[in-house]
Amino acid sequence: MARKSTVLIAEDENTIAESLSFLMQKQGFEVGVAKDGDAAIAMAIRDVPDILLLDIMMPGCDGFEVVRTLRGDARTRGIPIIMLTARIREVDRRKGIELGVDDFVTKPFSTTDVVARVKSLLAQRPA
Repeated sequence: MARKSTVLIAEDENTIAESLSFLMQKQGFEVGVAKDGDAAIAMAIRDVPDILLLDIMMPGCDGFEVVRTLRGDARTRGIPIIMLTARIREVDRRKGIELGVDDFVTKPFSTTDVVARVKSLLAQRPA
């Protein structure tokens, strides 16, 4: 039996975290949820996910700091990261790209769009 792909959701807003978690599980993914940036880093290092859905604004360290930390660690450097953001300013997008974010989804988002982006990024990964 093939191993399920894993999604780590780093989101402090319960309703968004729960809906994304439900959606990803329904699509056949194993899901972990972190409620702040520090927990996201710890979980990603402990059990490297196949992809990370990451909110920018969270308690503790923000999403940008999570990306900076994960991209700086050989174990987590290659995790595809999709940033979930209510911020749509060009400066935030540019900062994310410079840090190594793979994609952005603006809140409020379409759940089918999020699934499509997750599947697309996972399909691009080397086997």
